[in-house]
Amino acid sequence: MALHDIFMASIDLHTAARAGILSTIPKELLSYENLREPNQSGHTPIHQAARYGGLEDLPREIVTSALMSVRNDAGYTPIHMAAIGGHLDQLPEGFLTREILLERSNAGYTVFHLAAAYGSIKQLPVEFLTADLCHLKNDLGNTLLHDAAETGRFSELPKRMIDPAALFIRNLSGETVFHVAAFNGHLDQLPYAEITAEALRIKTNSGDTAVHASAIAGHLWQIPPMLLTKDILMAPTKDGFTILHAIAESGQLDAIEPGQLTLEMLCTRNDNGDTPLHAAASAGFLCQLPMALLTTEALMTRNNHGLTVGALAINSGHMQQIPYALRPKPSRFRVLMEDLGLRRPPFA
Repeated sequence: MALHDIFMASIDLHTAARAGILSTIPKELLSYENLREPNQSGHTPIHQAARYGGLEDLPREIVTSALMSVRNDAGYTPIHMAAIGGHLDQLPEGFLTREILLERSNAGYTVFHLAAAYGSIKQLPVEFLTADLCHLKNDLGNTLLHDAAETGRFSELPKRMIDPAALFIRNLSGETVFHVAAFNGHLDQLPYAEITAEALRIKTNSGDTAVHASAIAGHLWQIPPMLLTKDILMAPTKDGFTILHAIAESGQLDAIEPGQLTLEMLCTRNDNGDTPLHAAASAGFLCQLPMALLTTEALMTRNNHGLTVGALAINSGHMQQIPYALRPKPSRFRVLMEDLGLRRPPFA
């Protein structure tokens, strides 16, 4: 027996479907029963073929509605998997109907949700891509706009199917499309005209705004600077942290126009007594602040534990970010050591 024949005799349909070599499998093995036989993970060969682009290797008479309606353990049909893999265009012409595309998985995902999330939305018939689809929710409360905003595929959605009102729909966590896009770094894909102060002020169930999400994830640069107003920057979450705290801790203070920052804002305390100055000092970002705001008063601000901003900057190894004239003299070492719980000068 030839080496190729030995190899083909040892291969199963699942492996062949994943490897994209179904065309090498004898036709008599590509039966309805064999293609819908699940493996230990609950996947069938037809699911694997749809996911990895092997549908075109199957005889057209096999690709029937009954076969394409088989569900795996997650409730996905092969059409769901084709949307994930980007192979919806391998289905026979006229096969897809709106009803088929609206079938839901166990978690409530339609083919439209998955096509939006994985970038295969343009493979669907254009007459099906209507704005009402933006209001469909899965079991997490996410619309297909949430899914596209999370994966960075929002810009691939046809404009005709984007209802601006759907951007404000909340999922079960209270997140709008703005929150999801901001956290994942895709806010710049949303319609610019819709990114307003009103949209950025909306809070999730945990009290976070889209600006919070953007600041925490390091994407503050995607928010128009004119929208980073005092009331938005000082909006607190449930634990008293303001957006400015998050911005200071993540090293994005330089994204704020210098004239917008005041010492009063930088001295705002959270529930632990920490100010944005404490956050910046601990993380090593005091250097992003205008020199005029780094005063003795600012550096001597204490949190609930009695630690000053200056002490935290020194303890984290960033004494060089303190203006030279304001650095502690040797006579102050003992006080700093007591603040930090050290036994010797931290910069000896």
